[in-house]
Amino acid sequence: MRGFFAIGVESLSKQMNAGNLFRSAHAFGASFVFTIGGRYSPSLAKSNTSKSIVHMPIYNYNKFSDFLIPEGSILIGIELTEDSIELPKFRHPQKAIYILGPEKGNLSKNIISSCKYTVKIPTKFCINLAMAGAIVMYDRVISMGQYKPRPVVFNQNYR
Repeated sequence: MRGFFAIGVESLSKQMNAGNLFRSAHAFGASFVFTIGGRYSPSLAKSNTSKSIVHMPIYNYNKFSDFLIPEGSILIGIELTEDSIELPKFRHPQKAIYILGPEKGNLSKNIISSCKYTVKIPTKFCINLAMAGAIVMYDRVISMGQYKPRPVVFNQNYR
């Protein structure tokens, strides 16, 4: 797969969720992970069993204005709003930076206005931060053309 992606979270409040998110990011091949307005602490995130930050960079920023978006990449907010693009309809850019909102709130207006796209997972209500990130990364892998369409099989015998 060509290109790269990174994933991060604004206003991190639950270390276990970040550990899970960053472990999944490592598994899906993220180039780096980041936090804005909340510091990731590996010693508190026991869920990061792959020790992802040994294998990829993590950047902790105090505020969004300190965040440096790699040249040519596109910032994408993952947020459940009415005008967000539903994930199954979204075409992932080759160079993507995904940012998720805090567990107990939404992405800040400053970040939302800086995103080229805002994408939502079509659920009835918000889901866990780490789960949302994993779904977005899985969708990226599946939709970036590395896999052929699944065949339709009729008359399967289920037991």
